[in-house]
Amino acid sequence: MIDMKVLRYIVPVMLLMTMACMSAYAQADRKDVRRGNRDFRKENYREADIDYRKALVKDSMSVAANYNLASTLYRQGDMEQAGKVLDRVKDVAPTTASSADYWYNRGDAALGMKDYQTAVDAFAKSLIVRPDDLDAKENFIYARKMLENQQNQQDQNDKNQDQNQDQNQNDQNQDQDKNDQNNDQKDQNQDQNDQNQDRNQNDQPQQGQQPKISPQAAQQMLQAIQAKEKETQEKVKEEKAKALKSRQREKNW
Repeated sequence: MIDMKVLRYIVPVMLLMTMACMSAYAQADRKDVRRGNRDFRKENYREADIDYRKALVKDSMSVAANYNLASTLYRQGDMEQAGKVLDRVKDVAPTTASSADYWYNRGDAALGMKDYQTAVDAFAKSLIVRPDDLDAKENFIYARKMLENQQNQQDQNDKNQDQNQDQNQNDQNQDQDKNDQNNDQKDQNQDQNDQNQDRNQNDQPQQGQQPKISPQAAQQMLQAIQAKEKETQEKVKEEKAKALKSRQREKNW
């Protein structure tokens, strides 16, 4: 769609611009520009490129040579250079009778580079000069829509980037929390182990020391000793009694 419209404007406008600017810019080599126009119509764009550049050597600000060179670069697919060449005469070309076509072509070059903001601005300027240009209106609407899509996509990318950064930060915080919890658990386990070791050491008697006896155990041991002693005394008494009886029997005899 866009290429067909460029064909509609560039070829006739190229000739009009050349005729309009020949007298105003006498420094340009008319022979080189005319030769370039002939090569351009024959679609010999490389030859036309050379012809226009020769004219620009003699007058670098020639509107005709710059404008037509940009058209040739556009045909060769070099949108970026076409836009740069048109920008050389952006202060002069808009003042000519073909300023609407100049801005139209500048917009087309910007569309080819997906520079939608520049395209919107250029088509808008073209419509200011020629409001009834349906092709310029259509391209303006198209460029504006593409600009909105581009901006929405950029906003979405920025949003996704922010969300990814937030998610990464949350993941890092969660990982840090887990590490802190693991470290706390390790510390608690270590403290518990230390306490168990201290308790075991306190429960075991140290070398060269008597084990500690509780009061209850000591009382039980004392009672056992007393019972044993009483039992022993009773046995001694029994033995003495038996011996006495034995002597008494012997005496009775």
